[in-house]
Amino acid sequence: MPVFGPGALDVSPRIGHIHVTVDDAPWRWADASGEPLIIQSLPPGSHKVLIQLADPTHRAIDQGVVELVIAEK
Repeated sequence: MPVFGPGALDVSPRIGHIHVTVDDAPWRWADASGEPLIIQSLPPGSHKVLIQLADPTHRAIDQGVVELVIAEK
């Protein structure tokens, strides 16, 4: 079954995916696993994680931001 691209628009029920951007990086990754999102090895300090729910053509249809602080060891 296609998950990405125009062909995936015809899949029913639709299979969604998320886009994840950490700290306003110029890149992001897509995840369609349905598993919990695990981000590790962030340095101490404030961080922002943008999570976007995307359709099969990668158009964001909803989003949320998680802000967190990693303490010094």
